[in-house]
Amino acid sequence: MTDPKIRKIPYPYHAMLAICSDLDETPTKREYFEIARFLNTEEETAMGPGVGLEIGNTLYFDMPDNQFAYWNTDDEGRENARRMIRSGHIDCFHSYGDLAVDRGYVERALSELESYDCCIRVWVDHSKAATNFDPGIMFGKGDLEGDEAFHSDLTYRHGVRYVWRGRVTSVIGQDCAKGYGGLWSIKHAVTAAKTILKDFVKSLLALKNHPKYALHKGNRLIYPASLRSGESVIEFMRCNPHWGGVSAGETAQGIPEVLTDRVLSTLTRKRGKSIFYTHLGKITDRAEIFFEATRNGFRRLKGYADRREILVATTYRLLQYTKMTEQIRVEETGNGGLILINLVTGGAEYDLSGLTIYTEKPESIRLTIDNQPVKNFEINGPDETGRASISIPWKKLTFPDLD
Repeated sequence: MTDPKIRKIPYPYHAMLAICSDLDETPTKREYFEIARFLNTEEETAMGPGVGLEIGNTLYFDMPDNQFAYWNTDDEGRENARRMIRSGHIDCFHSYGDLAVDRGYVERALSELESYDCCIRVWVDHSKAATNFDPGIMFGKGDLEGDEAFHSDLTYRHGVRYVWRGRVTSVIGQDCAKGYGGLWSIKHAVTAAKTILKDFVKSLLALKNHPKYALHKGNRLIYPASLRSGESVIEFMRCNPHWGGVSAGETAQGIPEVLTDRVLSTLTRKRGKSIFYTHLGKITDRAEIFFEATRNGFRRLKGYADRREILVATTYRLLQYTKMTEQIRVEETGNGGLILINLVTGGAEYDLSGLTIYTEKPESIRLTIDNQPVKNFEINGPDETGRASISIPWKKLTFPDLD
């Protein structure tokens, strides 16, 4: 037998990254969709040619008129939002919004989505919104039965399985060795030292089982969790590797200090995964939207993607891939000169794109999933570990045509 193992990152990449942007303060539909086009296509945009990555966005529904939200925009804006939900490019709720204060607002939003065959599967708490899930940092009551904002049963039934409740780390790369490489800045030595010390203290408190910092233990990307109303979910950690701390540089103007060669090469070297925390709709110039430094930061990231060093994916796809590699089981049997590898999903529905299995004799493999034959896998040569592998091709999402 060849002792097959699942490769943590799809071949031939060394790391995975999602840019998880909260849409706070995005002015109008123009900026919201133009940012999406710049990030996900190579078309000409208000910021110049797009970078053609795969980067999703968040959405909320009931907000003051000066911010983009589903109910604040017009019919065209809502149709474009639905197209991006169905394509996978809007993949996170960012609460239901500041003005969604009771269950009726949630019922209206979910009824609208489901009437158009739209489903969002990731939840991200927002500021102090009543519909948040976290009681300690984000002060939400969305999973507190009996409260007027209670909705977790409805949102879970809709399809949400991944939840972010306010936890952010400075550590570059999760699901890998924990360390503070890439955070140090000689130019900002005192502040960078404080940032590293703060995260180190969180880790120490996590080791003492402090409930507020439990997610910092083990430097894992995802953790099994339960809402107060009993639903079982997967909680995830976001990362902001800015030298100034987790609350610094988390805007369109600040992200160039995160998308640096120092940070991206550290993520690559550590063979890690990260979900970066930011607010790309917080802009200072609606005419330009992204300044040159921001555009260059994303072009730098595109270079790592084009060289197949960092696989850039939406938040949902990175979370699903991580869960799949942790839960799927590999069975191997021999049949003459053939090696039969069967992937056991346990009945879960996974997008198997990118799944990579190390094996010593890839040319002799017959692959099945739950005993059903798979023919569209690729044979890969040795990677940096010296091991060959087989993989199911990673299929990039197709960005929709927007009106």
